[in-house]
Amino acid sequence: MDFPAVKRSLEAAAVEILPTPMLDSLPSKFYDAFILHGLSVDLIEAGRLLCSMAIPPRLLNTGKFLHGGATISLIDIVGSAVFYTVGARTTGSPLEISTSFLDSAFVHEEIEIEAKVLRIGKAIGVANIDLRKKKNGKLFAQARYTKYLGVTSNI
Repeated sequence: MDFPAVKRSLEAAAVEILPTPMLDSLPSKFYDAFILHGLSVDLIEAGRLLCSMAIPPRLLNTGKFLHGGATISLIDIVGSAVFYTVGARTTGSPLEISTSFLDSAFVHEEIEIEAKVLRIGKAIGVANIDLRKKKNGKLFAQARYTKYLGVTSNI
């Protein structure tokens, strides 16, 4: 195994595109805005949330399609939001995100993100999130999302 090559690969991917002080001064909500800018909420009903967006160039990987990390971020953020539609507070954190990547989505392609609550309990919520290409309805990613809902005890 060429450990130095692994090290070089990771460090090269982290090349500084902005000076460190500028990066470090970004506000704490920057990441969500970076991922969600351009997202539209098309439908809200109890237990269901439907959103859409065109894939922006900033969310592409080196292969020129939607980055897996950006896909997981969309799943996490929209998956968290769907629990609000059934009255849950979502101050907790994800316990598990199991994702199947079935196809690729490319720059400017319109996509839909549909989240559905499968189960809501006192402390845990489970949702299914489908990401589809809007033009043909083809599923390109699907996730099962389990979240701790941040319930506090009165003990």
